[in-house]
This record gives sequence, structure tokens and C-alpha cells, in this order.
Amino acid sequence: MKLTKTLRARASLEPMADADREERQVALEYVAGAWNDAEDDGVATLALAHASLFAAITSLVDHHGETAVAELIASLPERIQSGDYTLGRSLQ
Repeated sequence: MKLTKTLRARASLEPMADADREERQVALEYVAGAWNDAEDDGVATLALAHASLFAAITSLVDHHGETAVAELIASLPERIQSGDYTLGRSLQ
């Protein structure tokens, strides 16, 4: 997950304030740093991905509830297929 500070996430489905966008960018950089450290220590990428998803989903459920998170998760296939999570893809 070699991300750089120039990485900017694509716009989400709802508008975000600049401060929220900046905070999420900083959070992504922290996660990427921890991910890279774990890979350097020999942790398998698939294990990192599973652990990250588990941590993210449990945190979201804790803050937003099961129904809201289930609805978010249900929207992911369309977003994945439309390229929202594809790094290095050129936007036209």
C-alpha cells in the first residue's frame, strides 16, 4: 500500500467539508504508514487487508450502528466496479 501524501481520495457520495477531507487524508497516511511497516516486517498483504476491514467495520458499527453499516457495505460492489477503490487509475 505504498501511498504518498499526494494521494487524494475520490469524492464520496456526500459532500465533505475541507477539514473533514484533510483529516481523512491524514488518517489514510497513518494507516498506509502502519501497513507499510507491517509489510516490511513480513506480514502478508491479505492478512493486513482482512485485519483492516475487520477493524474498520467494527469501528463503523460502534459509531453508526449495524443497519447504517450494512447499507454502506451493500453499496460497495457498485463503487468497486466503478473504480472508486482502484489506485493508479487515470480519471478522464
